[in-house]
Amino acid sequence: MDQHSNAPALQTAARAERAPAASRWWRDAVIYQIYPRSFADGDGDGMGDLVGARERLPHLARLGVDAVWLSPFYASPQADAGYDVADYRSIDPMFGTLRDAEALIEEAHALGLRVIIDVVPNHSSDRHEWFRRALAGDPAARRRYHFAPGKGPGGHQPPNDWESVFGGPAWSPVPGEPGQWYLHLFAPEQPDFNWENPAVHDEFRSVLRFWLDKGVDGFRIDVAHGLVKAAGLPDMGSSGQLRLLGTAELPFFDQDGVHEIYRSWRTVLDEYPGERVGVAEAWTPTAERTALYVREDELHQAFNFHYLGTGWDAEALRTVIDASLTSLGAVGAPATWVLSNHDVVRHRTRLGGGHARARAASLLMLALPGSAYVYQGEELGLPEVRELPDAARQDPSFFRANGQDGLRDGCRVPLPWDEEENAAAGSSYGFGSGGSWLPQPAGWGALSVAAQTGDPDSTLELYRTALRLRRERPELGDGHPLEWLPAPEGVLAFRRGAFVCAANTTPDPVRLDLPTGELLLASGGLDTGAAPGVTVLPGDTTAWWARG
Repeated sequence: MDQHSNAPALQTAARAERAPAASRWWRDAVIYQIYPRSFADGDGDGMGDLVGARERLPHLARLGVDAVWLSPFYASPQADAGYDVADYRSIDPMFGTLRDAEALIEEAHALGLRVIIDVVPNHSSDRHEWFRRALAGDPAARRRYHFAPGKGPGGHQPPNDWESVFGGPAWSPVPGEPGQWYLHLFAPEQPDFNWENPAVHDEFRSVLRFWLDKGVDGFRIDVAHGLVKAAGLPDMGSSGQLRLLGTAELPFFDQDGVHEIYRSWRTVLDEYPGERVGVAEAWTPTAERTALYVREDELHQAFNFHYLGTGWDAEALRTVIDASLTSLGAVGAPATWVLSNHDVVRHRTRLGGGHARARAASLLMLALPGSAYVYQGEELGLPEVRELPDAARQDPSFFRANGQDGLRDGCRVPLPWDEEENAAAGSSYGFGSGGSWLPQPAGWGALSVAAQTGDPDSTLELYRTALRLRRERPELGDGHPLEWLPAPEGVLAFRRGAFVCAANTTPDPVRLDLPTGELLLASGGLDTGAAPGVTVLPGDTTAWWARG
């Protein structure tokens, strides 16, 4: 890596004001993901819900985020934690009522927080009324999904060689109809919609308007890259199990036809005031392919999974940062940065190096140009929970041979809010009064909101300070472009106007010959005994400075 070259000024739009009525708020927003079943339990049944989430919104306002994104809370049999939707216009009783959802949106807005909700357009639940009718032989309903005759004698083999992301074939036999199959890229309980059918388009535009009328500020689009399948449903022609978070070129992911859908959705979003947004969950082969989802007439953001999938290595990180800024800048879109979510091992564990490295990675992410996503609990420094009994697991991929590793449950363990666990009262570190749907580890309370609040060395206070500085300093967020600075091997250093950031990805301290200025924040302790004008940055540490 050339340590002395500078990246071009890739993002030139002025940093938007972040008040609730702000213009272009999404360009540099910090958006907090709430996984409802694991965030807070308001009714004491051991499962997080909308009442619990609403009661804990002040924590997020104090944290300093700009918006919340809620994973699905729709009516669902819960075959895949709510990503199998039976009714897109109603709330599953385990999470509450439609009025609870409305109250959460109202309370969030009162606190200056915007609300983004999941929409799941690639597939429905097999309990959805359309699919029930399809199985009953309704021709119109059947055309809204992918049904096909099988291969071989009597059609006993699947129509093609597509694999389910959760393991096994992507086709299941139609009950009572030998030789007929239906497509599900995920669990059999999640049949894929046929987006060649205009009725599917009409339905989802109606669903968007239903929730926009309720006041939501946008949608995170699940499997945004999967809606359109290649004409003729050709074989994959590859072997080996698909990965949920993969970037391979496949005949059912990232087909060009998806972009017509999102241009249509953008017209719906633009009908409403307040800059309602669409965010693509799009796993693509390259950053350039991701950028296609956020062209001016399509969606507003796309998750930067290429960054999420990069290890704690300075050269690799610089490469993906440059590629992200270049490709997204070419279409006038902001970059997004993400380290964890409900589908991946928490970054404290995934990156190796423990708590120090996780804190350093967080400060690096929050210093980059654009918008950032924070997954619930990462502000507490939560690790992945590795030791879960098989009987407690609920991830469908865990139960299917040759599927994913089943580790998604480990990042979904309910949050600790209080220091003490009152087993007699059923209290689970303040999560709720009725236990928790996944077991929390012993000692979870030491990482709780209560334990970390007010402790200047805690990860929670690190995040609070970092987010405050993002608001206060005009260089951050969507502010000044990034300019790389000379740095030793293993160190990323850049300037954004008067702001300087350096991240040491090595385990050893390094000497920086940088005009750093006033120290604003560091993920770990710095050597203050170095010679004047010399900064020693410890291993696995990121620091922010302001130059005079």
